[in-house]
Amino acid sequence: MSTENSTGKSILIAARKIFVLKGFDGARMQEIADEAGINKSLLHYYFRSKENLFESIFVEAFSQVQSNMLELLTSERFLLEKIEMFIDQYLDILSANPYLPAFVTHEINRNPEKILALIRGTGLRFDLFNTQIDQEIENGSIWPVNPQHLIINIMALCAFPFVAKPLLDKLIFGNVQQQIDEFTSNRKVEIKNLIIRNLKKQL
Repeated sequence: MSTENSTGKSILIAARKIFVLKGFDGARMQEIADEAGINKSLLHYYFRSKENLFESIFVEAFSQVQSNMLELLTSERFLLEKIEMFIDQYLDILSANPYLPAFVTHEINRNPEKILALIRGTGLRFDLFNTQIDQEIENGSIWPVNPQHLIINIMALCAFPFVAKPLLDKLIFGNVQQQIDEFTSNRKVEIKNLIIRNLKKQL
């Protein structure tokens, strides 16, 4: 790895750490530079602004699983299996990048077109998933459901604990790390049980 690539990678690692600790608005470029072990001028050479850093981290996070998501959504797997795998992969993304939901929420309110362009740039498509849902309903294998509501429900159930984490850690878990960890580890099962139970017709 070249020195330039190594420095860029160190900056992204440092930025993720500071963003997790301080949030998007609380993070400062000087803090990120200090964490990366470089001066602020060099940081600005690589990334002109905090927004550019966010965009790089956002794209990097989604590119890590882009091919897996695309393969999943376009695969011939049964719908319920797809949903379970989607929940697993989506929560894995959020767990590895817990700052992303807050970033996205911030940017959606500030510049929704930017987030839309970034997501479209990943190549993710939900139209084939929608078609499969409609087919499964027509075949009678699942209860009638609005595909848009289903997708939004899944994403909201996964993302909300990360968006509201600073509040929930104090309000629900009393800042007890063991309870927070147990909740996080059980979240996949809870969401999958809830979604599948409300979709699957009992034979």
